[in-house]
Amino acid sequence: MSAFMQFLETTLNPLVLIFTVSNLAAMGLQVKMPDLLAAFKNKKALVLIFVWGWILGPALGLLITKILPLEEPYVIVVLLTSLAPCAPFLQQMVGKARGDVGFAGALIPLVAVGTVVFMPLMAPVMIKGLTISAWALAKPLLLTILLPLTIGAVIRHFADQGANRIFPAVKGLALISTLLTVISCLVLYGKSMLDTAGEFALLSMTIFMVGIGIPAYLFGFGLKQNQRSVMSLGMGTRNIAAVFAAALAIPDADPRILVMVIMWTLWSVVLAAIAARIFLKQSLVGLAAKK
Repeated sequence: MSAFMQFLETTLNPLVLIFTVSNLAAMGLQVKMPDLLAAFKNKKALVLIFVWGWILGPALGLLITKILPLEEPYVIVVLLTSLAPCAPFLQQMVGKARGDVGFAGALIPLVAVGTVVFMPLMAPVMIKGLTISAWALAKPLLLTILLPLTIGAVIRHFADQGANRIFPAVKGLALISTLLTVISCLVLYGKSMLDTAGEFALLSMTIFMVGIGIPAYLFGFGLKQNQRSVMSLGMGTRNIAAVFAAALAIPDADPRILVMVIMWTLWSVVLAAIAARIFLKQSLVGLAAKK
């Protein structure tokens, strides 16, 4: 192995850590307390978030792993990912879809907390042979997901102007670390990614994201169109940072787990962008009908 490839292997884990922390800190800096409090008062939305996030989502993940002949590393990713709704890029997609930005800002911390609570409890039960305790899984989620999200949200609440000043730098770090993580994985595991695409892994991702995203939009049960689009984008995309944190906590994890997580990241951006365009058209149709 060349010195360059050894360097990439050595720096990948710290790079993933920076990617995770910076993305969650950026998400936290966008949280507005009034929006969060309004979401807590919306009991219907809370029920929907729980049902889509940690009942129907994991159920769909389990179903996919039973139907498709996936190898064990890919099964682990599907099941872990089913427990982690809401991608770090949700806000950008919500803007493209003309969704309810305030609702999205409240959804992000709610599902992040839910992921930190439910993933350590449910993953060891759902994934056969996963030799890791709930606490060993929860610890990296607390440190790399909940802590930076909370710090960002606290800064936004108590020092709004300060949050505005540091947000571009944090967001820039998140973007750069995301790109470097993807590039490093492409260089290290590019061939494996091509092989993975032919082993039902890509199909499993597509089925999951479409299978949870479309019903979350169609069955909003009283939510407005711009809130249903947020719910769909939030539930259809996944918090890959949380999946990374969980995957790296698994002892002697198969490298194919990391490969599929990266593939999921890239493919979810494509599918979310398509969904955002569809929701934008629906929003425009609704506005035209009101005139």
